[in-house]
Amino acid sequence: MSAEIKNIQPSEVWSHFYALNQVPRGSKKEERVIAFAKTFGEDLGLETLVDEVGNVIIRKAATPGMENKKILTLQSHLDMVHQKNNSTVFNFDEDPIKMFIEGDWVKADGTTLGADNGMGVAAIMGVLASKDIPHGPIEALFTIDEETGMTGAMGLKANVLTGDILLNLDTEDEGELCIGCAGGVDTTINMDYIEEPTPENSVAYEINIQGLKGGHSGCDIHLQLGNANILLSRILWEAANKFSLRIAAFEGGSLRNAIPRESYAIVTVPMNNQESFKAFFSDMTKILKFEYKNTEANLVLELKETTADWVMDLEKQSGILNSLIACPNGVHKMSDDIEGLVETSSNLARVEIKGGHFNCKTLQRSSLESGKWDIANKVNACFTMINAEVSHGGAYPGWIPNPKASILKTMKALHNDIFDYEPKVSAVHAGLECGLLGQNYPDMEMISFGPTIRGAHSPDERVHIPAVESFWKYLLATLENAPENN
Repeated sequence: MSAEIKNIQPSEVWSHFYALNQVPRGSKKEERVIAFAKTFGEDLGLETLVDEVGNVIIRKAATPGMENKKILTLQSHLDMVHQKNNSTVFNFDEDPIKMFIEGDWVKADGTTLGADNGMGVAAIMGVLASKDIPHGPIEALFTIDEETGMTGAMGLKANVLTGDILLNLDTEDEGELCIGCAGGVDTTINMDYIEEPTPENSVAYEINIQGLKGGHSGCDIHLQLGNANILLSRILWEAANKFSLRIAAFEGGSLRNAIPRESYAIVTVPMNNQESFKAFFSDMTKILKFEYKNTEANLVLELKETTADWVMDLEKQSGILNSLIACPNGVHKMSDDIEGLVETSSNLARVEIKGGHFNCKTLQRSSLESGKWDIANKVNACFTMINAEVSHGGAYPGWIPNPKASILKTMKALHNDIFDYEPKVSAVHAGLECGLLGQNYPDMEMISFGPTIRGAHSPDERVHIPAVESFWKYLLATLENAPENN
């Protein structure tokens, strides 16, 4: 099934994408893919180095006669988001990604595909391995851990790169040139609670929410998709107030940059409330399905009897449910400067209640540094009011647009010449490494582009085959027509 991917055109990209997807490369588990990239460069006889944090840098001399062009740094990240459907049997630490072609799209079988940012990595590999692509001096920068903290970009020293212009190949819409992005910060909540024996004359239920689309908590946040943690918290809050519901367990979501697709809880209700609780759940199922009929057609809510020996103490349960239902989630503010751009958002990414401990992971994003901390402070306030421990970490800056960059002028003209229409110049609500890299390389011009990818950070991730061909053609034209040194 997967091997057919190597035969798609341009094979210079798809063959390397296939090879890359044979290598496990989850965030913070990049040892094998670092070795893979290092060996790739060394086998080509190119200058290759691995820096202190694990970023791989590979340099290639200019095509004869093109030595006077500015040095281009081609940049993508090696790690990928690991998400799978609950029903999919797959070991991300060992198994290669199982890919298949469906119409004009390449998809994975029940897991994330790794097109984010594997398509960028594969394109750079294609350039480095080529013998007939004209280009000036280039260096490849393969960063690590972009998806869970950007520690690769954060740890890159100021004296490593030699490039004048950075081409970041990590955006997901054909025909767009990105010149700015949002910054972000993680807000994590922890709290202990007392486990009490399940009240007598109670019946236990397992509640499951499944079938949501999920997706990238930056790129897809404006789509108003369902957040499984929010929906479950809504059900539990109301049922706790109406039916004396007690929580034994709650688990939903995984990565802080993925919109939660699935969530479940184990709860108890008094036997004399059993029938009214089941009727309530049936009504809530109808309500939520109606509310999300246009965006989440496959939403599934299930209720089945189970067992529970312990439940959370009532005081902590009440406070935690109040905080969860009040916690900011989704789009908080749209940009006043760029039409259609989300300025500030928050994602209630991960909730876990079990064994006497409550843990919650959230991610706030904003184009404005002040907006980022404002929404993070709102999340903080929701949980410090119940005396939970709240911490902020992994903060990274946004990337301030430079509409006067020479590379933007060059690439706009090239796009017009090749595709006969003007590219959209925009910023994205997702986090890109350009903001961090720009701190140590303030004079480096930066631009980001890539092929069309949909459903990133979810098992619905897919990449558009015709867009990859256009992306490759555009990249090669940019290499050949890069600005020259004055």
